[in-house]
Amino acid sequence: MAHGVRTDAYSPHLDGDRDWRDTATRYALLPLRIFLGVTFIYAGIDKLTDSAFMKDAGAGSIGDMMRAVRDSSAIPALVDMSLENPVAFGYAIAFGELAVGIGILIGLLTRVAALGGALISLSLWLTVSWAAEPYYYGNDLPYLMACTPLLLAGAPLLSADAALRSRRRRRVGDYR
Repeated sequence: MAHGVRTDAYSPHLDGDRDWRDTATRYALLPLRIFLGVTFIYAGIDKLTDSAFMKDAGAGSIGDMMRAVRDSSAIPALVDMSLENPVAFGYAIAFGELAVGIGILIGLLTRVAALGGALISLSLWLTVSWAAEPYYYGNDLPYLMACTPLLLAGAPLLSADAALRSRRRRRVGDYR
């Protein structure tokens, strides 16, 4: 007796017989891709257009921010590396966020983009938001965790990766 438990909830139904649960499962990563893509793009553009941020020193500068978090970070040596050239570090983070956001949003090299997003978030968590108490107040840790499903699954639908995969399959089929 099944006691009302649906036993076919995860079946792929490749014959086109899908219900709303199957459709929802197929598109489950799309809202996450849109959110992360737009957020990373916005973060990169925000840094690039903030004249105070891209400076060695001064109110709101990347240099002052890194000096302020140096002693409370989990890896002070990582902060020290950024302080060798804070402006270059700021540009690297900003352009990295743009690349991650574009890759995740359009689904191009999604796993690589998600890895980049996870690494950016991890480095910011271990430096800038490490001292947040309790830990869940730190805003970088959720972004790290949000990149993980995309790192594992990629962008199987509505993505440049899916279009390229489909094109490759058609080509292989033509040569048989």
